[in-house]
Amino acid sequence: MKKLLLAAFAFASSVCIADIAVIVHPATADTSLDEVSRIYMGRAGGLMPVNLPEGHPLRDQFEQEVLGRSPAQMKAYWSRLVFTGKGRPPVEVDSVAAKIEFVAANPNSLGYIPASEVTDQVRVIATIAN
Repeated sequence: MKKLLLAAFAFASSVCIADIAVIVHPATADTSLDEVSRIYMGRAGGLMPVNLPEGHPLRDQFEQEVLGRSPAQMKAYWSRLVFTGKGRPPVEVDSVAAKIEFVAANPNSLGYIPASEVTDQVRVIATIAN
């Protein structure tokens, strides 16, 4: 039983670690990774951030590596901003495919996806390598 749990954990951990591509609409200007972080934290405007669902491994990885916060810290952060009326959290979509479609259809949005799933519908402005 322990071996099965260890194997499952090892598989789940390997699935989470992927190169992350930060994407925008092809007509959108470049944005620095620092600016991407500020946008996802609600500290900068201009582009609409798009998130994956809470608990999605790629979202957790993005929050840890790019925003420097755990998923629990991000949930608390946005709860506080929403409660005080000082911010609106990123738009949330159900899947990577839905995020690509959303960003491709909305010139003022940005998102993150596995680098292996980039299509010609969007443009990569940064890659976070693992």
